[in-house]
Amino acid sequence: MAKVHPSSSSSSSSSSTCCYMSAKREIFTIWMKSLVLNGNGCTVYDSKGQIIFRVDNYDCKCSGKVYLMDLSGKVLFKILKKKLFFGRWEGYKWNGLHQEANPWFKVKKPCRILKGSSEQPYCEIWSKSGQLLCYKIDGFSRKSSPYKIVDNLSGLVVAEVKRKQTSSGVALGDDVFSLVVEPNIDHSLIMGLVIVHGLMNHIL
Repeated sequence: MAKVHPSSSSSSSSSSTCCYMSAKREIFTIWMKSLVLNGNGCTVYDSKGQIIFRVDNYDCKCSGKVYLMDLSGKVLFKILKKKLFFGRWEGYKWNGLHQEANPWFKVKKPCRILKGSSEQPYCEIWSKSGQLLCYKIDGFSRKSSPYKIVDNLSGLVVAEVKRKQTSSGVALGDDVFSLVVEPNIDHSLIMGLVIVHGLMNHIL
């Protein structure tokens, strides 16, 4: 099972993270292309067509070190692969030119060798007050969309990724996706899970 554990020390994150939350539902477009020519990564647009996030792996696909950035190239956080075989990723928030010492979240790849292991990883998020929030990734094992991120306690969907379509229902391509994030959910954290999903399924 994949687990995300933001550490207590990193929960007092920089104020920049606050601008990545909204009181209303937000719809983003994820284009699985890097802004760097012949590079690997993805570019994320908001509903107005403005670039909000970007990932550039340059010439290395499924890199062991990935940065989530804004349009200007400012690093928001770094994702590191920590184990070779079953796979574990850790996300570190970035303040200015330095990353925080403790990981913001940890994601462990599901181990399907063991009988009875879950096909749907779940993510544990610790709030500042110490409250535990649990998210489940429904459809994690599929390389292509759709898949959902679900609040494991309430059963409510907090985010969903699916193939993007035009208003007439025509799919735009197998590398263009729609990301819907519900209100009061950290967009950058959701993007972290989307990135890890892509890395684990070898599509990013």
